[in-house]
Amino acid sequence: MNNQNENSRTDEALVERVLNGDTNAFRTIMNNTEGLVAQIIFKMVADGEDRRDLAQDVYLKVFKKLSGFRFNSKLSTWVGQIAYNTCLNYLQKKRLVLVDENDFDGFNQLYSDEAESLVLTKELSQVLRIEIDKLSPLYRTLITLYHNEDLSYSMIAQITELPEGTVKNYLFRARKVLRDKLLHIYNKEVSR
Repeated sequence: MNNQNENSRTDEALVERVLNGDTNAFRTIMNNTEGLVAQIIFKMVADGEDRRDLAQDVYLKVFKKLSGFRFNSKLSTWVGQIAYNTCLNYLQKKRLVLVDENDFDGFNQLYSDEAESLVLTKELSQVLRIEIDKLSPLYRTLITLYHNEDLSYSMIAQITELPEGTVKNYLFRARKVLRDKLLHIYNKEVSR
């Protein structure tokens, strides 16, 4: 609890400094949150140009909305929420799918010879990263926030504005899709 109070005071001091015109304080906020923002954007958006534009857009929104931040959550969580919502808006404008309904039906896609050779030449961790990148944007983001960023269900729920139970459910489904894909690849290799 003491660490949480310390983080809150640090967040308040940073926000106050930014609102008083201290550009270095805003740079500190950016440095403290850039990993989280990058993870969200990279897992939700495929296009490199759009990723850069979205990152700039996120921090522009953070700067403009900073005076309205009420410290109901950590500053980094609030910035992550802005990044997530910015990506959602991007996906909606581009009419891209956030959750692929086919993921719910389990894995039934056949892999090409290219994927088979990939399994032969790459380590499991590389295959796993590739399979994560094939997930729908929401599943990729949730897996990354939970497993790479070590965020709690509660923090992910705050960022995504999804109920905590939904976050747990989607994470379960995403892991199941990954497991099914990896088992399919493994079984193809064993049967060779």
